[in-house]
Amino acid sequence: MKDTPQAVEDLYRTLLMERSGVERLKMGCAMFDAARVLARAHLQPQCDADEDMNAKLFIRTYGGDFEPDIVERIAQRFSVRQGR
Repeated sequence: MKDTPQAVEDLYRTLLMERSGVERLKMGCAMFDAARVLARAHLQPQCDADEDMNAKLFIRTYGGDFEPDIVERIAQRFSVRQGR
């Protein structure tokens, strides 16, 4: 669904591009950090330990970037790294 008028999108892009590269990078990092906080809050009730949280957070964040078997192998490494 797209409900934003093109003029508003154009203005937003113009204002965004007026910022320096450093400012845009900081904005992107802050948005990523905020998304991680929200994801952790959502996953917290499902997790028993930190390594479980880290594995679930990895899957939530990067799961679509890899083949399913690779995702599972990487997620399992969180448990191995924690001494399990």
